[in-house]
Amino acid sequence: MRLLHTSDWHLGRTLYGENLLAHQAAFLDWLLAQATAHEVHAVVVAGDVYDRAVPTTDAVTVLDRALRGFAAARIPVLITSGNHDSAVRLGFGSRLSELAGVHLRTAVADIARPVVLADEHGEVALYGIPYLLPDAVMDELGAERSHASVLAAAAKLIRADADERGITRTVAAAHAFITGGVPSDSERDIRVGGIGDAPASVFAGLSYVALGHLHGRQDLSAAAAGTTVRYSGSPLAFSFSERYHTKSVTLAEIDSAGRVRTTTLATPVPRPLREVRGRLDDLLADCGPVRAGDLAEAWVRVVLTDAVRPAAPMERLRAKWPHTLVLDFAPDGEMASAATDLSRLAQTADPVQICGHFVEFTNGGAADEDQQAVLRDAIEAVLARDRADGLPGAVLGPADRGPDDLADAGSIDDWLANAGRADDWLADDRLADAAREAGGVGEAGGDTAAA
Repeated sequence: MRLLHTSDWHLGRTLYGENLLAHQAAFLDWLLAQATAHEVHAVVVAGDVYDRAVPTTDAVTVLDRALRGFAAARIPVLITSGNHDSAVRLGFGSRLSELAGVHLRTAVADIARPVVLADEHGEVALYGIPYLLPDAVMDELGAERSHASVLAAAAKLIRADADERGITRTVAAAHAFITGGVPSDSERDIRVGGIGDAPASVFAGLSYVALGHLHGRQDLSAAAAGTTVRYSGSPLAFSFSERYHTKSVTLAEIDSAGRVRTTTLATPVPRPLREVRGRLDDLLADCGPVRAGDLAEAWVRVVLTDAVRPAAPMERLRAKWPHTLVLDFAPDGEMASAATDLSRLAQTADPVQICGHFVEFTNGGAADEDQQAVLRDAIEAVLARDRADGLPGAVLGPADRGPDDLADAGSIDDWLANAGRADDWLADDRLADAAREAGGVGEAGGDTAAA
């Protein structure tokens, strides 16, 4: 029995704003070609078909076209819902789609309803376990509030059904975080009560477990007592943490005794992912034709280490590497601690200096004379406008109170949390008087309709 195992298509997802749908459609065309070439008995999709519970119409169109292709080729497809999918939407019309060989398993009631296929050695039962949110399914499964408990209950249903049918070769597709799996930055956290994983041993006794959720391919069979447990990984990368992944699908071949041999088939990669780090001028200097050509064709994340942020860095980078997607800053040298920032801010009353500290924080260097002039002009314009509105000093408040309040705070977050309360300088009597003179809210019991 030959099966093609894939997962985590995330149709409709973007890569830092880059539309991937055309590449996803190309992957699905490739997948159909591989399924035909290898004469597989079925394709197993272990969840996260879509990236969103409410997918875009374009994403739905891409899936519809792909499933029509498999149906026309008479290749059965088993699909389970993942944590990104809406089980109800993905499962719509499931009984009807089965007539075309597309088997959707999106509900607890479907877990013990296998797709039974046959080869020269007899029958193989393919089961689909949808993503099981413990809070939503534990009562229906008679399980406790944990991923391990609900998955164990699902596996128990599968083993009981297979025993009743007299089928010894069993396959289960599941969307879950199995202990020992290595995550990447692009998976959604599914922890419940601080715990998001379940042991591979819950699947003991099955022949092959086709996993989805983690985006890197990996084999967790060692902890499953004779059961082959694998993540196929996503066919495309969805974060730069996956730049070292070799994206693939898994071809699983099950012999007469239920033993499994797996082969990985590398998926087409639209562009490689690369990450570079250094000073902007150094990065833009000649880095050799091989590396420059590689980066020009890659999706690139750049980490700049300049002490002071350079002007227009993204524009300059994209002029050299047009597919630069991410720009981060990690200046060389030790960053000022939060306590140091708090102390400096508490000793500052001049609003130009306060804004200058912000410029230094964001740029990595002190504001120059031109920047200070812009800040000074902006602050003076605000003060002039407030004076014209009858609110003298409203922007700054009493100079001796703000710093004291800040110095007394345990952190900037604590100070911000208290900002704007009735007992701070914004509620100063002079501000209230000015508001009344301007026709605002009056004394208690007055006209508050404007509020």
